[in-house]
Amino acid sequence: MKSIQAQFQKDPQEIKVKAGAKQEDWAGVCRRFNDDVERVCDVGHIAEYTGLYQCFDEKNKGVFYLVEEDKTLFRMKRRHFLENIGSKK
Repeated sequence: MKSIQAQFQKDPQEIKVKAGAKQEDWAGVCRRFNDDVERVCDVGHIAEYTGLYQCFDEKNKGVFYLVEEDKTLFRMKRRHFLENIGSKK
């Protein structure tokens, strides 16, 4: 899954790719932020990317990423959910 760092302004809502940002693997980004991520909204106006996510570092500072969501992402979410409730397989 592809992801790229983004800039997000809430009011008025504006999402754009951060200047100088390079495409990254989304699973790697999640690991770097210890899976402390949350989905912010749908994205339809930026080619290839379908969702905006916010990742939080150790100091709870948020960083935004545009993500190309696919079936792999939904499997990853389910695996982490099952691990969190103690049903690791």
